[in-house]
Amino acid sequence: MTATPTPSPAPANQPLRSRLDAAHHGLLAVHKTLLDHERMRYEQVRGRIESPGELLNLVLKDPWFEWLRPISMLVAQIDEFTESRQPTDPREGEALLTQARSLLIPGEEGTSFQREYYRAIQQSPEVALAHAQWKRTQL
Repeated sequence: MTATPTPSPAPANQPLRSRLDAAHHGLLAVHKTLLDHERMRYEQVRGRIESPGELLNLVLKDPWFEWLRPISMLVAQIDEFTESRQPTDPREGEALLTQARSLLIPGEEGTSFQREYYRAIQQSPEVALAHAQWKRTQL
């Protein structure tokens, strides 16, 4: 008796899939850099974070990290779209790309995320570099 193969994700428009994969990779790099920067800032004010579990709990529940949730959610949405086993609408993928480009516009005016992102870029060379790399991937 043969085992039933696990279904693979539904085939996606390959150029769109490639762009979503590049956006996902870039968003993850920016997200990690922002988390590292915010962890450092948090620890300077409130003391050392003792474990990865404590950091995860803070990221999920503490207002200090709340501004990072839009990028976290967007990464998860792109994952869900690209790994779907059901047929996907290319317009939804394009909308995710548009959302990513719109979210990662730093500015003194704009959404809470954009203002905090601007501040982080000004404070951290690592965040500024991650942003520059993100912009290069989105050309």
